[in-house]
Amino acid sequence: MSWSKLKQQLESFLSPALFGRVEYRATSYRYLPDKAGLCYIAVDKKNVLNMSDITTSIRWYQTELEIKNDSDIQIPISNEEIEAVRKDTKGIVPEDRLKVMARSRKKSEYAKELLSAQSSLSKSNFIVEATKFLSTSIEESIASNDILLNILALVDRRVGKKRILNMTEKMKLKHPIVQYFYELRISTL
Repeated sequence: MSWSKLKQQLESFLSPALFGRVEYRATSYRYLPDKAGLCYIAVDKKNVLNMSDITTSIRWYQTELEIKNDSDIQIPISNEEIEAVRKDTKGIVPEDRLKVMARSRKKSEYAKELLSAQSSLSKSNFIVEATKFLSTSIEESIASNDILLNILALVDRRVGKKRILNMTEKMKLKHPIVQYFYELRISTL
């Protein structure tokens, strides 16, 4: 599918409140066929989603340790996760330490998911993921670990106010760029 056709289809699914504010853009190099172009998403004429752009205000993580040490990330833990740690340690660890260990395990898993999702953003992946988004359900796109699918679903007109408001807890576990688009969508309700 050509870029212009893909862009037209993606923009036809934009929420009416975001139409004109969110744009899909692409650059390519006509005379350098071996050099890939870039795809990015702009909000209010400002480039927001382009991993290689260092001027973006969204935090891009380089290591797992950066994610673990980020105080903005609050990861909820369940009783089942605490019980799993208790079982692994054979019950000899104090209760407050069990919570710390369970949270640390969950942050490690979360960090690996974030880094793998973050590393998959490029022009070819943008086109592949955008085409995939157009052929899958909104529920699958929202539940996906793919950053781009999450963003495209959040700005989609088929996601209503009630569903957006019910996603608050899930969005806390998403990449900061997904949280940015969630806040953008909430601001338009």
